[in-house]
Amino acid sequence: MTAHSYTPTVKKKIGIIGGAGYTAGELLRLLINHPEVEVSFVHSSSNAGRPVAEVHQDLIGETDLVFSDTHPLDGIDILFLCQAHGQSRRFWEENPRPAGLKVIDLAQDYRDQSCGYVYGLPEVNLHRIAGADSVANPGCFATALQLSLLPLAAAGLLPDSGIEITALTGSTGAGVKPGATTHFSWRSGNISVYKPFTHQHLTEIGMTLRQLQPGFGGEIHFVPVRGDFARGIFAMTHLDCPLSEQEVVKLYKDYYAAAPFAVVSDAPVSLKQAVNTNKAVIHVEKHGSRLLITCAEDNLLKGASGQAVQNMNIMEGWDQRSGLNLKPSAF
Repeated sequence: MTAHSYTPTVKKKIGIIGGAGYTAGELLRLLINHPEVEVSFVHSSSNAGRPVAEVHQDLIGETDLVFSDTHPLDGIDILFLCQAHGQSRRFWEENPRPAGLKVIDLAQDYRDQSCGYVYGLPEVNLHRIAGADSVANPGCFATALQLSLLPLAAAGLLPDSGIEITALTGSTGAGVKPGATTHFSWRSGNISVYKPFTHQHLTEIGMTLRQLQPGFGGEIHFVPVRGDFARGIFAMTHLDCPLSEQEVVKLYKDYYAAAPFAVVSDAPVSLKQAVNTNKAVIHVEKHGSRLLITCAEDNLLKGASGQAVQNMNIMEGWDQRSGLNLKPSAF
């Protein structure tokens, strides 16, 4: 019998800046179980020296990583930026970027595609992401609302009469630091509107929709709502549409046929179908001349860290599903 030598796969080395927040915690949960990578450092100035599992307590027994106050960029292949909005640009002002380092930014700093960043929505920019070394991860609301509308925009069917959207988000969308509208006693059994018609994600939504339908001149009327739950986004979009329901269903299924995480459902959707997964679950139905599109996603996964891992997979030429085979809790 001839002996065959086994050469283990050389894993890509990962660094994370801003490691204490919700998005970093979810990113770690995915990366420490990803078959192609290993985490070299998790940077957090305020937690340096503490075990990661003391802060992200769901990771107890999963990792021995310790938060670092250094970030040796020349020792990694891929960097995830998980800091607050505005901090990514400051980071690069203070730190030289090594040649060949790939970067995925989860903040909004480069979502305008400045400084060579590609907007990381795979369902519209797949091939550009595959060739990129810098990707700006989309916002959580922006992901759900764009996935609700991309097939129509690609077909030139967004109406100049405008688009009406109401979407509920879980409390984790506000970040890990407690605030007046995020702590349990205020949020429990409560619901409220915030930033009506002015939400910051409207900028990136409009950018993408006009990329697909340059002549679109309608207004996007978006009302965000704080929901009485921790995770998820449930978006309800309606607009004028000349197609029949059968035609719209075909349009959506054809557009997302090769997209592993955009799922078009024949039945009405619910939030629990998407929470704890990287899926956006979409349903379309006609009511007279109006088209109603509902979309459910997990704001921390497809709306943030899961999509960041999906983008990493695309950039590295791996299966998009790698490390993202997650099942919803459902009950």
